[in-house]
Amino acid sequence: MEFQHSQASHCESGVMSAMLRHHGLPISEPMAFGLSSAMSFAYLPIVKINGLPLVAYRMPPKAIIKGLQKPLGLKMRFETFRDPQAGTRRLDELLARGEIVGMQTSVFWLPYMPEDLRFHFNAHNVLAFGRDTASGEYQLSDPVFETPVTCPADALQRARFAKGMLAPKGLLYYATAKPSLPDWAVVIPKALKKTTRIMLDTPLPIIGVRGIRRLANAIERLQPAQAKMFIGQVVRMQEEIGTGGGGFRFIYASFLQEAADLLARPRLNELSEALVDIGDEWREFALSAARMIRDREPLVTPALADKLRLIADHEQTFYRDLRRAA
Repeated sequence: MEFQHSQASHCESGVMSAMLRHHGLPISEPMAFGLSSAMSFAYLPIVKINGLPLVAYRMPPKAIIKGLQKPLGLKMRFETFRDPQAGTRRLDELLARGEIVGMQTSVFWLPYMPEDLRFHFNAHNVLAFGRDTASGEYQLSDPVFETPVTCPADALQRARFAKGMLAPKGLLYYATAKPSLPDWAVVIPKALKKTTRIMLDTPLPIIGVRGIRRLANAIERLQPAQAKMFIGQVVRMQEEIGTGGGGFRFIYASFLQEAADLLARPRLNELSEALVDIGDEWREFALSAARMIRDREPLVTPALADKLRLIADHEQTFYRDLRRAA
């Protein structure tokens, strides 16, 4: 079967949607995201990206890939390598036998990326579906691009073996057994309930709705000298790295619309609309924060903190309602 590229909003959910379609199960990107219970929030002050705390709006890397295996009966193989040459040889072997291969890469070392988007982020997922034997370039399906791209062998190897936080270690993954059509009435409610547990019940105060409030408190306490760097990091994690706060909410809202149709539950459509409104609030927060750090508005950290607290209140109400609907 010839591989068909499609553009997506987020790399990991886009890769898995493309991989599942290739193996005969047409699953949309929102369904891949929602069924894997990838929606979350985490404020991790002890984990640093470029020296600043990590703020995450979804579950950790590989959570979508692994989270789809059980509900879809999908079997995956994951391989990492100490030796970059061995990792390249293995990729070539898999492509030669007709596999499509998912890979974790560093955005910084992918030469087809626009210059202003090439920063040190080591958890960008792409699919390899072929290799030009004459030029040695790999044919890649990068979900954030409209069309397939090509990448030189040395650049791809460097991207797969980049060092630092979330170092990919040459990770590649591929399906070893085809997925099967699930019982939607079973798998969707389970996924919904798991997401509500993540957002409402995680005991750590830095995860879920409590994590949003913890971030609000941290922003309110910022000293002027550190405020712009810290807030800039929050905005970048939200809007540039991994789709971000509002973007993930919009994807999950689309999942709820699909779920409403599959389960004949109109209430899920209503909740989808509520989540779109929350996604808009995240975008408004990011816009206001960006204006402040660019000196287009006075930098008032308590005002930003209050915006986050309001978002936390709305997300708490949303997930409680979703729990009842599930």
